[in-house]
Amino acid sequence: MELITVFQTFNQGEAQLITSRLEAAGFPVHVAQEISAATGYPTSNGILVQVPDDQATDARALITSKENNPE
Repeated sequence: MELITVFQTFNQGEAQLITSRLEAAGFPVHVAQEISAATGYPTSNGILVQVPDDQATDARALITSKENNPE
């Protein structure tokens, strides 16, 4: 099983919010590089929210849906 990044940010709160939304919808979520991004490590790509490759399309759809992103 390969993990695919479905969301990337340098904001820890934003990463936690997206992770919570995905987990509530039943997605198995992995968060990578959280510590290096939080400490400003120069080679960090930010905090990566990842799901299994076969669920990436559905996870991205959930993240971008208006229903889950009130304005």
